Amino acid sequence: MRFGFDVDDTLINLREYAFHYYQEQLGQKVDIDIFHALNRVEIHEAFGLSDEEGKKMWNQSLDFLYFTDCPLYPGALELLKQLESEGHDIFYITSRPPEHTENTFSWLINQGFPVSRENFFCGMKDSEKAGIIKELNLDYYFDDKPAVLDTLTNDPVKAIVKDQSYNRHLDLPRVENWDELGDLINSEIK
Repeated sequence: MRFGFDVDDTLINLREYAFHYYQEQLGQKVDIDIFHALNRVEIHEAFGLSDEEGKKMWNQSLDFLYFTDCPLYPGALELLKQLESEGHDIFYITSRPPEHTENTFSWLINQGFPVSRENFFCGMKDSEKAGIIKELNLDYYFDDKPAVLDTLTNDPVKAIVKDQSYNRHLDLPRVENWDELGDLINSEIK
């Protein structure tokens, strides 16, 4: 089978990592419950930043956020390794900015993800992901962003949502953690 995965907030806990980083950088203590209640992808509102200020801070923080110690979701790496060992094709499709392509690829390798150059796609806009997913003829695709998942509702690929506070309105199969995802995949492919 052919499995596609987004990276940020699907395989790794980027937004929460950024939330803690923002607290440190801005010298503000913001309760984690506020983070878990955000109804949009962006986190800057929790810190009283405007959209413009939030975009600026995010862009200035990307190298740190992407390439330091952002935690993997527990079980994510193990599941992808299992899928690879069972002979499935694994694709990574991330809309990280194009200038981060090489470092992202290297970071995934350094974390131990089973990734190959020909199965790694980076640098497109969210709206362009659907075209790549269709071209790859994926059986399953895992993402967190409504803007991406909404484009796949009438496609043959089975889209599965990595649960986040901002995507709970989506009426798609959903998993909260990677153990659930492993159970779902294993029940569907056997």
